[in-house]
Amino acid sequence: MKELIKKIIDQISIPEITFGDVRYTSSDFQSIFFEKGNLKQLLKEKNDEAIGVRVLINGCWGFASTSLTSQPSEIDRIIKKAITNAKHGSLFKTNKVIYTPLKPTIASYRFEPEENPFTMSEEEKISYFEKVSKLLTGHEKIVYSYTDCNFFKQYKIYANTEGTFTDSVVYDVMPDMFVLSSDGNHTFSRTWPGHMGARRGGFEKVRAFRFEENTERIIKEAIDLLSAPAIEDERADLIIGGGHLALQIHESIGHATEADRIFGMEISYAGKTFVKKNMLGNFKYGSEIVTIYNDSTLEGGLGYHPVDDEGVPGKKTDVIKNGILTDLQTSREIAPLLGLEPSSNMLASFASDFPLIRMTNLCLAHGHGSLDDLIKETEKGYLVDFTKTWSIDDNRYNFQFSTEIGYKIVDGKIVGIVKEPTYYGITPEFWASCDRICGADEWEVHGTFNCGKGEPGQVMHLSHGTAPARFKNVVCKVGG
Repeated sequence: MKELIKKIIDQISIPEITFGDVRYTSSDFQSIFFEKGNLKQLLKEKNDEAIGVRVLINGCWGFASTSLTSQPSEIDRIIKKAITNAKHGSLFKTNKVIYTPLKPTIASYRFEPEENPFTMSEEEKISYFEKVSKLLTGHEKIVYSYTDCNFFKQYKIYANTEGTFTDSVVYDVMPDMFVLSSDGNHTFSRTWPGHMGARRGGFEKVRAFRFEENTERIIKEAIDLLSAPAIEDERADLIIGGGHLALQIHESIGHATEADRIFGMEISYAGKTFVKKNMLGNFKYGSEIVTIYNDSTLEGGLGYHPVDDEGVPGKKTDVIKNGILTDLQTSREIAPLLGLEPSSNMLASFASDFPLIRMTNLCLAHGHGSLDDLIKETEKGYLVDFTKTWSIDDNRYNFQFSTEIGYKIVDGKIVGIVKEPTYYGITPEFWASCDRICGADEWEVHGTFNCGKGEPGQVMHLSHGTAPARFKNVVCKVGG
């Protein structure tokens, strides 16, 4: 396949093409789903291949792709199609794309999981999840339960006309279990490990979540929630656990700092942003302890890469530094319009997709101390975690989040639980209320397979590193 990619690069290295690149992906998938203790679904797909060709002619992109990677006539067709699309599109394009050349990158990366889920026996994987699934059944007030896991492997080649040539192999996994309790009038759910449970790795990451050991916990909490009180405070201090805080980062900072939204290049599907060009370097996005950085060199994250899908080497950049907005997630096309350097954030899910500005590993820098210390230092408030629902406006400015459970804190101790705590905020005001972030020992990388963007839609694997953090005087749901 490498020779084919090199041959395509030779074919598009012609004077009329300002820049061109080629991507190849071969992806393997497996999904296991148990419902109420019974195996309901076992899906497998192997060697899902695609080649995509992108060319820049007269300031306009042309793109075409195919899944028929072994047919020379099909490869010729997509090359011609990409060129034709660019030429035709350039007749109508008023704002021409300008690319500043980059030095070529030659790299090869292979992630090796400790336990390769694609070479393990089906019996071993099924047996593991069957055991967990059975442990979730047999309780009178648990009316529904499931366990599921998605495994993913992708081999990728990226090459461009500047001389960049890289290939990589990665493995990702996303396991989950769920119970639903009912007393005939109300229902409450508990999940484990929560909404952001995807990890870079193999079956060892499934074992690390200790599913069997946590079945009793989520069953008990789901049942206890049936009679638990709601938050009655109008405002409260909230300690937000890492799993849910990862989603808060994702929605109120991650999407808001994707620079294509500033220029109206991403509106109709996933919204725009309140962030403006003139905010760079002066806008207070959060308190002084809030530093958010984008790091595609973080190998433990799902967003790691040697280069992105336009040839920018992986890098670490501070998006928010000590509370001030200092950078954005950009592309080679958009960065110069903002006076920035490209941030290595242009990615496509598969070679059949056109690359977009996407989050990679967007992280909150850790502070100090343990979660136990933070709870002890909180006179009155709540520890909230495990995402239930969320809503945020098209500008990523006003939001509402709820979690499955909250743990009430009085005089530095957890004294009980509350059901489905809900809190509200305005993005910069909320992040300005952050007064404490836990330390490195509490910091963890959380991930998802399901970040949607673009038309046609793409879903991206990405991560957020964070530790639990406290937010002061947050607006909460009043009453039950």
